[in-house]
Amino acid sequence: MLEIAARLLDALDAGRPLVVATVVGLDGSGPRQLGTSMAWDGSQAIGSVAGGCVESATIDVADRVLEDGRTRVIEFGVPDEGPEAELALAVGLSCGGRIRLHLALVDPARRGEGDAVLRSLRRAAAGLPARIALTGTGYDTAECADPVFVDTAELPARLVIVGAMEFSAALSRAARAIGYAVTILDPRPVFATPERFPGAEIVVGWPPLILAETILGPRDAVCLLSHDDRFDPETILLALRSPAFYVGAMGSRRTHEQRLARLRDLGASTADLARLHGPIGLDLGAVTPDEVAISILAELLQVRSGASARSLRELSGRIHAPVTGQPVS
Repeated sequence: MLEIAARLLDALDAGRPLVVATVVGLDGSGPRQLGTSMAWDGSQAIGSVAGGCVESATIDVADRVLEDGRTRVIEFGVPDEGPEAELALAVGLSCGGRIRLHLALVDPARRGEGDAVLRSLRRAAAGLPARIALTGTGYDTAECADPVFVDTAELPARLVIVGAMEFSAALSRAARAIGYAVTILDPRPVFATPERFPGAEIVVGWPPLILAETILGPRDAVCLLSHDDRFDPETILLALRSPAFYVGAMGSRRTHEQRLARLRDLGASTADLARLHGPIGLDLGAVTPDEVAISILAELLQVRSGASARSLRELSGRIHAPVTGQPVS
């Protein structure tokens, strides 16, 4: 439920009690992840738990939770093959597999438990770490003995974009839409402005000096779009030697070869250079800034997941990767 915290708070702050349905078990095919949630207030839904597969049946149960306040754990499931697979159409679970949902009431008018849930939601909505345990009777924000599932929110991963240009603005918008906290780094204050990069952190300064003081983790990425030989190679080398999982640099193939030569002069190893994605992005035929942003993020997601980046119609087997986490039980 923490993934849709900001949207839940809008409804709860308006005084509307909600039933939140959260995916606490998933097996087989499925378009969503553990922890994915949908809320229902009796008239409208927020979010989705299965990409449209079981939402109508879930709302029927949510209406009962609204009426009596009793927490429920329900399960939908059919085999991927065989006669029983036709039963999938009854609830729309055409992907096959099994999905387990926890449904509980969040009422802003209730004290105690409701207040604790709101505090966790506000932390998550603010981009702060948060934790909430889903229990057989509702929710618990403290350690509890037998949770059905524990939902946690981490600090968002960071994307550092070096260079304040139109391609950077498009990449910033797209990256924020998929959950990245974006930092724009450029020495020119006239270009690095909040108006051009709404919602991003703006850092004006000499990129190598700033990046040397920036703590990057294995969930973070660096994209250099600046085309400035005064600091590009040094900045790239700092990024390559950081724990960031992805480092990409924009430029033509000729520019890329020149950068590689300069990086070698600066002492970059073969292993350092192998980490650099340049020219940046996947071959999607992208031309406009928004198209190029999609190309870059597509490569970033491919590197993060280790997926093939091939057309799904060329592949066989599961579309979605197996669930890597399991519900606490």
